[in-house]
Amino acid sequence: ERPYGCPDCGQAFVRRSGLAAHRRVHTGERPYGCPECGQAFVRRSGLAAHQRVHTAERPHSCPECGQSFVQRSGLAAHQRVHTGERPYGCPDCGQSFAGSSSLLAH
Repeated sequence: ERPYGCPDCGQAFVRRSGLAAHRRVHTGERPYGCPECGQAFVRRSGLAAHQRVHTAERPHSCPECGQSFVQRSGLAAHQRVHTGERPYGCPDCGQSFAGSSSLLAH
């Protein structure tokens, strides 16, 4: 059940805190600023992930080749190199791509 609905777009959330963070998409509020460079984020977790840029911490490592990544999503995208997975398909020609940005560029 998702009882907390956004009055702007209708997207619904399980927790009130999820709705509160989502509302910032509409207001443009970014209350979590990086003390190093000033870049600001909607969520505290976004700031925490960003701060690894400044510390060079790369806690997510590929078990196949050892390459490491700042974010888990970077590791997941990299692992497609090893698996050959190409989940992003062009609806016009059927060609598939490992990354969404490659599909958009196509």
